[in-house]
Amino acid sequence: MEKSCVTIKFFSLRRENKRDGRAEARSPLLSLFFITQLFVANLSYRVLYYLTRPLYLPPFVAQILCGLLFSPSVLGANEFVVEHVFPYRFTMVLETFANLALVYNIFLLGLGMDLRMVRITEFKPVIIAFAGLLFALPVGVLLYYLPGNGHPDKIISGCVFWSVALACTNFPDLARILADLKLLRSDMGRTAMCAAIITDLCTWVLLVIGFAFFSKAGVWNPMMPLVLGSTVIFVFLCIFVIRPGITWIFSKTVKAGHVGDTHVWFVLGGVVLCGLITDACGVHSITGAFLFGLSIPHDHIIRNMIEEKLHDFLSGILMPLFYIICGLRADIRFMLQFTDKFMMVLVICSSFLVKIVSTVIVSLFMRMPLRDSLAIGALMNTKGTLSLVVLNAGRDTKALDSPMYTHMTIALLVMSLVVEPLLAVAYKPKKKLVHYKHRTVQKIKGETEFRVLACVHILPNVSGITNLLQVSNPTKQSPLNVYAIHLVELTGRTTASLLIMNDECKPKANFSDRVRAESDQIAETFEAMEVNNEAMTVQTITAVSPYTTMHEDICALAEDKRVCFIILPYHKHLTPDGRMGEGNSSHADINQNVLSHAPCSVGILVDRGMAMVRSESFRGEPMKREVAMLFVGGPDDREALSYAWRMVGQHVIKLTVVRFVPGREALISAGKVAAEYEREKQVDDECIYEFNFKTMNDSSVKYIEKVVNDGQDTISTIREMEDNNSYDLYVVGRGYNSDSPVTAGLNDWSSSPELGTIGDTLASSNFTMHASVLVIQQYSAANRQAAVAAAAATTVVGAVAGVTGNNQESVDGGVKMTRDAEPFMKSMYEDEDEDEEEEHQFGIHR
Repeated sequence: MEKSCVTIKFFSLRRENKRDGRAEARSPLLSLFFITQLFVANLSYRVLYYLTRPLYLPPFVAQILCGLLFSPSVLGANEFVVEHVFPYRFTMVLETFANLALVYNIFLLGLGMDLRMVRITEFKPVIIAFAGLLFALPVGVLLYYLPGNGHPDKIISGCVFWSVALACTNFPDLARILADLKLLRSDMGRTAMCAAIITDLCTWVLLVIGFAFFSKAGVWNPMMPLVLGSTVIFVFLCIFVIRPGITWIFSKTVKAGHVGDTHVWFVLGGVVLCGLITDACGVHSITGAFLFGLSIPHDHIIRNMIEEKLHDFLSGILMPLFYIICGLRADIRFMLQFTDKFMMVLVICSSFLVKIVSTVIVSLFMRMPLRDSLAIGALMNTKGTLSLVVLNAGRDTKALDSPMYTHMTIALLVMSLVVEPLLAVAYKPKKKLVHYKHRTVQKIKGETEFRVLACVHILPNVSGITNLLQVSNPTKQSPLNVYAIHLVELTGRTTASLLIMNDECKPKANFSDRVRAESDQIAETFEAMEVNNEAMTVQTITAVSPYTTMHEDICALAEDKRVCFIILPYHKHLTPDGRMGEGNSSHADINQNVLSHAPCSVGILVDRGMAMVRSESFRGEPMKREVAMLFVGGPDDREALSYAWRMVGQHVIKLTVVRFVPGREALISAGKVAAEYEREKQVDDECIYEFNFKTMNDSSVKYIEKVVNDGQDTISTIREMEDNNSYDLYVVGRGYNSDSPVTAGLNDWSSSPELGTIGDTLASSNFTMHASVLVIQQYSAANRQAAVAAAAATTVVGAVAGVTGNNQESVDGGVKMTRDAEPFMKSMYEDEDEDEEEEHQFGIHR
């Protein structure tokens, strides 16, 4: 009787506690605590992220540190934190939102993964990936059962999750590391990325097998055949039903490339549905979210919209809650009670070396350079959110106890701390000595291929550059080979698949039938040029890089493709009222850096709507485009004349070359500038003579000489020309490092030094409202060496002055670039400098 009374009293107390718990859960305290937790988690993560970023550390380091900061061994033991920030009674709500964020984050991981990046024809990354897995998995089992590592009572399911977490490689973080270190375009970088994505997919397979083999109690699952069978059926459902169904629905509902919010919300609802299906199958909801992300058509604009609406909210708001949950589960003090410190160091070192040793062994058979194999091995240790997912899955299923979970978390942290700094210090790719003579337009002869690198930042940049290329007169004797590069800033929202540079020639197709994101639309616009022009070939590339080092990608690509001309868009854009807007100052800095370090000639296009020029006259005949080349003198003007000369020969182009000659008063007042002008004038005369001789029978070419006495006189003459004849395009030289009597007094008014004196005047809104301007700088080895030396001097001064903070990254980049570039330029550019001097002297004596 006494026993039954105790039992009744126990159950009555339990019911009262439940009612009290429900009432408390409904109270406003729940919302208050959750908002506090959200604020603390986001603030902690952002502070740690900005502290670790200048140290070349991936975001994963900040994620783990954010969790460990609130572990029971650090702030988690503080009484204020336990009672007022992360009380135990509200942990369930925190875990619910953290798991929801994890599901959508894994969906984004699958959404950003393009399986077309895996090239099975290249066996090298496949062998490296499988070798790393075959080495890491048994080593993980050995380390798991090592005496002194954790509690002696271990279950077999724990070694599965431990080994999978050790063997996995996070592809998005690896691609971001390669982008930071400028190794994306290297052979080593491509091999590492392919191996990483294969390892990523194998990790998912192993994780699903782990879910199927073991129940939520960490023991063998008797329903294992049913779980595996249902999961395989769902995979085929995604491949043959969901993916084609989504493609069909989008093709029927999306009109004119416009995707509504309804499409996005249905996709986000599909993530939850697929997660529920796989959770019912017994393999965790993240599996369904990942497979659904892979099922979304990769070429559809819906991907960008989902990224735009979901990524910032997840990474900036909800995902830090998941990192906090990971930290609350890790207890370093409790782990040290069961783990020997020497054994802990041994496990961490062995975990890091296993991928390196396996890659080096495999590389001996594939005859890979030792340095590349060491770099790939280090990169294969890149960990990310997927590693934490594997560990937490093991913790949820009770396969991993607290000491083993904490030990592996610390091992992941140490491995992530080492990878990027080690590569930044130890791996420096060898600079290829690229020898080619055609670095300027002036050296291109009539039967030589003309290679151009066209750079665009946004879609409005494309129309002006494509129109300029189309009027550059590609012929079968002198075909035009265009390398179009879309420059994208590397940010936290940049997907891993976008980091891969696609520089393969694409087949000609009907581009109007496809609807894609901005990057694909830019590629399609460029590729459409070659459809009706057999003398033009186009290759499209997407380059993702921080703005501070984007010029390095442009210059490296120009040298790799052996181009002789780089076209850059002006950083200011045309506004609806016909004036130039403020523009992007970062784009202006990129243009300045390219002008200083380019391996060939450079042109900056100030586009005022070249695509909107009248196409037909009132008689139905094609309207000729009026092009004016303003010749002041010097190497840049001779280069500009050569480019304008290329346009001659087309029935739609009418070229007017205006040479400004200084009068006697200008020469007398110029002083030393007049002596330099006379020296250059002899070469200019030869160039003008050749141009007039070869175009004297061409009615579409007109040559005019104007005598002026100063800069103001020059501007007045140009304004008079503009009033008498409306031009569509002005082609001018930048006039870098050269002064002329005809531009005296204009340098003080220059607001855009990258355009030069005349170019800046023409680009101003108060001069002309519709004419585009192309400003050209001729390549000079001497000028490039001087620019690099000046950058090195600036870097040294900045280092002595103790530049820190955000500027430290750009300073370090400058040091690295200078150190790599100096021996390269001394070995090949000195000879080119001598060739330029010989050509200059030959022009004088001739």
